[in-house]
Amino acid sequence: MKAFIFPGQGSQAIGMGKALAESSPAAREVFQEVDEALGQHLYKLMTEGDERDLTLTENAQPAIMANAIATLRVLEKEGGVRLPEKASYVAGHSLGEYTALCAAEALEVRTTARLLKLRGQAMQAAVPVGVGAMAALLGADIEKAQALADAAAEGEICTVANDNDPSQVVISGHKDAIERAIALVKEHGIKRGILLPVSAPFHCPLMQPAADAMAEALSTADLKGPLVPVFANVTAAPVASADTIRTLLVEQVTGRVRWRESVIAMEAAGVTQFVEFGGKVLGPMVKRSAVGEVETVSVVSMDDIEALLKIL
Repeated sequence: MKAFIFPGQGSQAIGMGKALAESSPAAREVFQEVDEALGQHLYKLMTEGDERDLTLTENAQPAIMANAIATLRVLEKEGGVRLPEKASYVAGHSLGEYTALCAAEALEVRTTARLLKLRGQAMQAAVPVGVGAMAALLGADIEKAQALADAAAEGEICTVANDNDPSQVVISGHKDAIERAIALVKEHGIKRGILLPVSAPFHCPLMQPAADAMAEALSTADLKGPLVPVFANVTAAPVASADTIRTLLVEQVTGRVRWRESVIAMEAAGVTQFVEFGGKVLGPMVKRSAVGEVETVSVVSMDDIEALLKIL
């Protein structure tokens, strides 16, 4: 049994999608559709722009989605593959959950692009620059990370944002609290705390204004039930109801990304192969999180797509 999975922010890089678009009309169609939906030359920014502009949340989020969906479309249109025949579930890390929903045809590409553009803008606007921060805790499991966050909060927001795998947890909140947490890592048996180069404190209560903006946008967005269930970030459980998905996408803005638990739950549901589209970020997390032996495949290039076709 397979799950198709999709990466989150941080997997962007100048040049992404270029070789794919040059080789495939199916990929070019996706990038063109995203450009038209957003009224901007996002593909040009992705392939020859400035790294700082691409890293801006409002650009990175739709760009990462476009790249992953373009990869999947090549597989589907030129490889003759239908997602529901090959994947039992889809899942994505943070913004990747929108990509997963698009892959499973719950959202159209243009709708997904617009929602992610808005999500990026709303997340950026939710907290003034310099007020919030995020840090990766290396050598930390969820219990150690939670204890550290509680100790560092001191009346401010400091909470677990991403439970990525048994050795990496990300915390988010007020900048002072996050810096206190980094200073306390050794006392909590954690190897290292690294301040992340992000523009806002994602997946914590400080993002409530962004959650409100997404609630409004999602209430009118054309969202259908997915072709296969999606494992939701905030519940680490499969969902197929459009109304439930709307609710969970709003909760996801301020809620924890329960990726480790999602991997374990997918494995328990029978998934033995995880195929990551458009990145090489999630595979290692999956390997570290899985209870038993699972296979991970990363699909980024035309060669990767051809290799995947042989094993599907």
